[in-house]
Amino acid sequence: MSAASSGRMFLSHNFTLPNTVLPALSRAEFVQVFIDGLADQAEIRCRPLDNPHWIVAVTFDDSLTPQSVGQLCVAALAKARSPQLDEGEQTRPRILALGGTKTTPATSDSSDTLQTGDWGVDVVETLEPDSFLAGIQWDSISASKPADSVFKIEGQV
Repeated sequence: MSAASSGRMFLSHNFTLPNTVLPALSRAEFVQVFIDGLADQAEIRCRPLDNPHWIVAVTFDDSLTPQSVGQLCVAALAKARSPQLDEGEQTRPRILALGGTKTTPATSDSSDTLQTGDWGVDVVETLEPDSFLAGIQWDSISASKPADSVFKIEGQV
């Protein structure tokens, strides 16, 4: 996959669930969710990042849209987390993938730093997606950007 024919997104993890619902994932476990969960997607490659905020780099062929890759990421996390959920759990955790393209200059030319044009995607596990989105002012943030430069994908464990 050449750089000219690929897209790149970095994933971070925002875990707001009580540990009684699902255990928190370590960085290594979070990375492995996507390496394993997207392994059957020939157009996608995942690798860990050495970055304090971003955890996983997902590189994808330009035949895929960032939104479709985000949907695959949500599905991979839901599939990995589902067996960990107590069968008696009444409230099923929600997964959000909140993506946006980087438009400002990069702080470094390191391959582990988000570069201009890359997608930064916050992957959120929460019981209260509406409260989470309100807390970060998602509607205001996303409304101020071109529609093709942001996405919000929701799923359920």
